[in-house]
Amino acid sequence: MGNDKTNMFVAIALSLVVLLGWHYFVTGPASERQRQAAQSQTAQQPGASQTADGIPAPSPREGSPSAPVPGTVPGTAAQGPVTREEALARSARVRLDTPALYGSVALKGARIDDVSLKNYHETVSDESPRIVLLSPTGSQNPYYAEFGWVGANAGPLPNGDTVWKADGDLLAPGKPLTLSWDNGQGLVFKRIIAVDDKFMFTVRDEVENTSANPVTLYPYSLVSRWGKPHTQGYYVLHEGLIGVLGNDGLQEYTYDKVAKEPAYGGPGTLGKAWTNVTGGWVGITDKYWAAATIPEQDKPFTGAFTERTDGATKVYQTSVRGDSVTVAPNASSTTTQRLFAGAKEVNQINAYERELGIKQFDLMIDWGWFWFLTKPMFRALDFFFHLAGNFGVSILLVTLILKIFFLPIANRSYVSMAKMKAVQPEMTSIRERYKDDRTKQQQAMMELYKKEKINPIAGCWPVLIQIPVFFALYKVLFITIEMRHAPFFGWIQDLAAPDPTSIVNLFGLLPFAAPDFIHLGVWPIIMGITMFVQMKMNPAPPDPVQAQVFAFMPIVFTFMLGSFPAGLVIYWAWNNLLSVIQQYIIMRRNGVKVELWDNIRGMFKRGDKKAAATKG
Repeated sequence: MGNDKTNMFVAIALSLVVLLGWHYFVTGPASERQRQAAQSQTAQQPGASQTADGIPAPSPREGSPSAPVPGTVPGTAAQGPVTREEALARSARVRLDTPALYGSVALKGARIDDVSLKNYHETVSDESPRIVLLSPTGSQNPYYAEFGWVGANAGPLPNGDTVWKADGDLLAPGKPLTLSWDNGQGLVFKRIIAVDDKFMFTVRDEVENTSANPVTLYPYSLVSRWGKPHTQGYYVLHEGLIGVLGNDGLQEYTYDKVAKEPAYGGPGTLGKAWTNVTGGWVGITDKYWAAATIPEQDKPFTGAFTERTDGATKVYQTSVRGDSVTVAPNASSTTTQRLFAGAKEVNQINAYERELGIKQFDLMIDWGWFWFLTKPMFRALDFFFHLAGNFGVSILLVTLILKIFFLPIANRSYVSMAKMKAVQPEMTSIRERYKDDRTKQQQAMMELYKKEKINPIAGCWPVLIQIPVFFALYKVLFITIEMRHAPFFGWIQDLAAPDPTSIVNLFGLLPFAAPDFIHLGVWPIIMGITMFVQMKMNPAPPDPVQAQVFAFMPIVFTFMLGSFPAGLVIYWAWNNLLSVIQQYIIMRRNGVKVELWDNIRGMFKRGDKKAAATKG
């Protein structure tokens, strides 16, 4: 086979491998990660053990023998779930109201367990319900944050059943909430909760020792989620337990992965701990939302990811426990922790990392292994969004700029392709002359390439250039909340979702809903047309098999990209159109005939000939 054919097949192979591989490994359901059969249990900090639900504690028992362990509510499983409203009514509450959040803080347990997001809805309609992030125990899907102290021989300690006293009825920016509780045995606990105008809570815990003996306590915080939530199951996206644990860096555990860890702490608890950690955070993340506790960044702590069973419910939890704090008689001690509960907005996450000194907090967003491509892609899109006010327009502008940036490489590629078209008659002559001697045919071809200064693989460069841009744009569209429900024009109201129209019901003209398994809307068809035009710019391949492959490629890609985010399909169509214009100009400048109209007419002539032959 000649090098010109090799060049064409390489381009086809690269395109198909990229899209088929990406669709299988990235947009399809994630394959279950294989774990090693033998795994050594994490060494525990000397003198430490865990409470029954995975809170790293100084002894197997926490507080008084009758006190419930952190993260639980007595009798919750036995009572069964109730509605969210009924669960909220079980405890006196202090209202939470900020520009970004609303909900309440429970006085029973002093948990932050009722948080909804004001500016985010379940669908593109502003009339749809707002996103509910945290919910109390007893509801269908408990999900909450808890702060407190553990320790032995300190008397009763506050837990999920403790009723605190509040100094007000509202928690808002600039209006912190102070809670207090006296254990009756010489310890007075005070908790001051503050919140900013976005998604960050600051929790300052104070303990005063009025007894005659010193006490040793350990501060803790946790995020607990009851029941395995629905996950999208894509390999490109992490959903589950997440954290940065000092020098151990980013740790990502799916809900299934943490269940495969060794036994940890109390009966029925599985998990893993990282000891003597300084700097970081732990939490649970969804695609667009997260809840994470953040200890003091300059003090060592122990972090843990655990799973336990409460009745028939799996409870997933991330927690941190700080080092011991000894409170002398007539003295007090204070510890400060934070809670992030909200939307993973890129600029806000970065601001928290920068302003609060939270180690690698930007990794809350799953930028992936190719962060050096995805982060700049987002920055470019975000920059032009603030100029144009539309992320779809931003995609068009970024694509145009990338096209200009890679213009020298693409020009050399198209010039080489134009030269190959110009010498097509000589190449055909060589094939005919040496049709029985492949070796001499290849030698003659190489001499022709050298003489005309043609690079036979130049046609692959436009495809290769497009691959990293495709990957980066897909990742940004898929993971960043800024792209969620971001409209373009017309019927595209969510660039991160597939084109909602369908050819099955004639794009909404017929009065029935299109089946979900066919995603073929207007924009995928536009993309297919641009790809068809781009391919018809070139002469038809002389090999019939090769010509058939080329003929079906636009159809295959149209159906394949039909289920991709609309923003990605718009990018692909726009990029194809720019490539057609660029190739047309270069071919005219090099005196090469543009084959577009001849190739299109040839399709109909072949159809007429087949029809005539059939009649005959």
